[in-house]
Amino acid sequence: MKQATFHDLSTATSLPPALFNRTETDLSFFVDKVKPIIEAVRIEGDAALERFARQFDGVKAERMSIRAEDAEFDAALERMDPKVVEAIRFAAHNIRAFHEAQKPEEMWLKEMQPGAFAGDRHVPIDSVACYVPRGKGSFPSVLLMTAIPAIVAGVPRPVVITPPGPDGKVDDATLVAARLVGIKDLYKCGGAQGVAAVAYGTETVPKCLKIVGPGSPWVVAAKRQLSNLIDPGTPAGPSECVILADETANPTLAAMDLIIESEHGPDSSAYLVTHSRAVAEGVIAALPGLWAKLDPKRAEFSQTVLCGDHGGVVLTKNFATAIEWVNEYAPEHLEILAEEPLAVMPKIRNAGEILLGNYTPVTLGNFVLGPNAVLPTNGAAKTAGPLSVFDYMKRISVGYVTRAGYDALAEQAHGFALYEGFSGHALAVSPLRKAILAEGK
Repeated sequence: MKQATFHDLSTATSLPPALFNRTETDLSFFVDKVKPIIEAVRIEGDAALERFARQFDGVKAERMSIRAEDAEFDAALERMDPKVVEAIRFAAHNIRAFHEAQKPEEMWLKEMQPGAFAGDRHVPIDSVACYVPRGKGSFPSVLLMTAIPAIVAGVPRPVVITPPGPDGKVDDATLVAARLVGIKDLYKCGGAQGVAAVAYGTETVPKCLKIVGPGSPWVVAAKRQLSNLIDPGTPAGPSECVILADETANPTLAAMDLIIESEHGPDSSAYLVTHSRAVAEGVIAALPGLWAKLDPKRAEFSQTVLCGDHGGVVLTKNFATAIEWVNEYAPEHLEILAEEPLAVMPKIRNAGEILLGNYTPVTLGNFVLGPNAVLPTNGAAKTAGPLSVFDYMKRISVGYVTRAGYDALAEQAHGFALYEGFSGHALAVSPLRKAILAEGK
């Protein structure tokens, strides 16, 4: 059995930059590869999507409809285990409740000066594509996390794109989740070709204004390439997690939670960071026994990550340095296992989400807790936050000045306009305006 990579920084005077690299840091390989895929979709439309479904997704079915048909939703619901359907309903309820609480008021106005009002109006984006990956499994949870805030925000046309399976169909749970939350338009196209389809539009797939959701480096590269045609949203690439542990952490529990994100795939990143050598060694010792309890494929993924260059156990000289490491890494998921996790939390500046204590493993956040689990990756948590209703809405500034409030603002604006050399601006707030308005009485 392999042993997790041990990064001993207990005597280091600085944090090694290489430890902060992710698998998607250099996308040059993928950028070159996605260009012909994108171009083919632009030129050929549906024909390219069908060809790539066979080439990349292994579709063997003779017939594949790009749009999921009503009968497919019905059949999926009939086949689904009722317990799984109940879990989807449970998660959907919490996710919807969280995002409804998050939704801003439609408009606010504040009196800035007597008779002068300004504010914001929140308007949903006309069309948003929700990307649901499938390459390393099926993810109805991602559909819930991306589609529910779209519905709550009031997006007129929310659509879902996801890769088809070898049978040319979408997995049952994703179809059931889509139906339960009110998604009607679901298209079988993933990877770079799926991104291109919603960026350009095809005979079947509608052109969308924005795309949200996590994806492989192929998806991330395509989003970057097409960012002039479609808003790519916050980067959400391969999964990553940091477990921050103090000396009170239970090593076996910490090792279990370290496995969570590492089992997503070999392109994930996962670290346990601690200043306690006993905890670090305990986690390394516990991992082989826990890997033995996993599905073999997931165990292989986890070992690849935790025994490779983008994961393992980091030992720092003190807890303050461990916190510094976390803030520099800016993880997608951060779990704090400490005697007083609430006291540690204010020291964390950069993380997509913070999960506190022994009873809040990443698993709960990923599926059922309520906050969005589509989170910024590759260090983007330094400037961005989780997917939210705000990602499906735009702000429009609103201003309203009454006759009584006009004079005070016009005088000051006139001075600004003259100083900056805009005579047209100045003319619009000159005495001529009041004269014209007076004539119109």
